[in-house]
Amino acid sequence: MQKPIVVVGSINLDLVVAADCIPEVGETIIGNTFNTFYGGKGANQAVAVAKLGYPVSMVGNVGSDAFGTQLCNGLKNAGVDTTFVNTVEGASGVALITTGRRGENNIVVVPGANGLFTPQLLEKAAPLLKQAGFLLAQLEIPLETVDYLAQFAERHDIPLMLDPAPARELSGALLGRVTWITPNETETQELLKTDIENGDQGYNAAADRLRARGVKNVLLKLGSGGCVIAQGNLPKEHVPAFSVIAVDTTAAGDAFNGGFAVGLMRGSTVADSAIFASAVAAISVTRPGAQPSMPTEGEVERFLEQHSIPTAQ
Repeated sequence: MQKPIVVVGSINLDLVVAADCIPEVGETIIGNTFNTFYGGKGANQAVAVAKLGYPVSMVGNVGSDAFGTQLCNGLKNAGVDTTFVNTVEGASGVALITTGRRGENNIVVVPGANGLFTPQLLEKAAPLLKQAGFLLAQLEIPLETVDYLAQFAERHDIPLMLDPAPARELSGALLGRVTWITPNETETQELLKTDIENGDQGYNAAADRLRARGVKNVLLKLGSGGCVIAQGNLPKEHVPAFSVIAVDTTAAGDAFNGGFAVGLMRGSTVADSAIFASAVAAISVTRPGAQPSMPTEGEVERFLEQHSIPTAQ
């Protein structure tokens, strides 16, 4: 029997405005469209996994408002197990997202119920967590809860993938318990408290510095530049990205993480899992919204048949 992937993290409603450009400070512009989408980095990753046909459970909070019911139903409809999604008094998490015509975005997240997801609530899900083949986490819930999850993962010898977003400083103790960390360039610079140079040399050096802080394996996400894999003491690999026309880059990183976890759980090599994840992310950016943009396994297979597969370098 397949051990499930368990995602611990945020569940949000995304309020998305599309405009020709993202406004400057103090500027008012006329937008083109407004939509609501189910989002939150945790929920996005769970839906990405479910759409790829792999068993997945979500652990987190929604509020007692109307959004909370919608968000739970959205997860269930996507095939995510929501047994350990709690309803807490107050507002659900929301994200206010503005997207420009080239797919760029800016985002303001209001945690709401996500900010009330305590280690005590996580402990309630211990029976589920113990069954996990892989744990996925992000930083849109309290850091003490992520710390607790990392200690739990270490204690029960369950691999933990941490998407360190939104960017913030993390302790060496937490980093030392993480099996895979998957930062983008901005998050890497925040973790290292220094700028990183563009190009393979700079990216490789950044990955080395992250590993020196205790992380076992690093996957540095570079958007259209692909990703750099630093796995233990093995030679680093650079996996190029697929070339697509981006419509909305919201949740591309979540799509990648979900795909990468599924690849690893299905027994693919790290490089092949990264290629699979790159295809998942590439498809997602050609569609609007977070969770609605996640592709099915069949769509990813067709995409890989139609596009030349990047060769790891």
